[in-house]
Amino acid sequence: MARAIAQLQTAYLTPEQIAASAESMGLDTQLIEDGTYFVIEDGARLAGCGGWSRRATLYGGNHAADLRDDRLLDPAGEPARIRAMYTDPHYARRGIGRLILALCEEAARNEGFKRLELMATAAGEPLYIACGFRVIERAERLSANGVSVPGAVMGKVLT
Repeated sequence: MARAIAQLQTAYLTPEQIAASAESMGLDTQLIEDGTYFVIEDGARLAGCGGWSRRATLYGGNHAADLRDDRLLDPAGEPARIRAMYTDPHYARRGIGRLILALCEEAARNEGFKRLELMATAAGEPLYIACGFRVIERAERLSANGVSVPGAVMGKVLT
């Protein structure tokens, strides 16, 4: 995850923004506990990871307690969340993200969810658009040092 955060955002964010993004990005182990996190390996090497959630947290790792909301979502009226998507830079643009999204969509659909939402980084937004997500709203998160990190809340209707 650290390599993905540090290397895949350089075309979109300043070094200060990349450092600030680490305040909220990372793994939420609730995804693992819920059994909704996928890991894609190439032999013994981690190629990518990501998951979905039936909980209200939109984004943020374990260390971002102010972003956490463990409330269970209602599939009849609320969207499942796509969470903690990371690809090792060596495997970028090789279909790993698409594969993980497809696994997440199928699992969420099987649990009755009709929509998905996520918080996209600038680096991730092109993948999500290519996979049928649309921007709902632009968002910024201010770091503890006052550095603004751009993002986008995106959504998709499951078919």
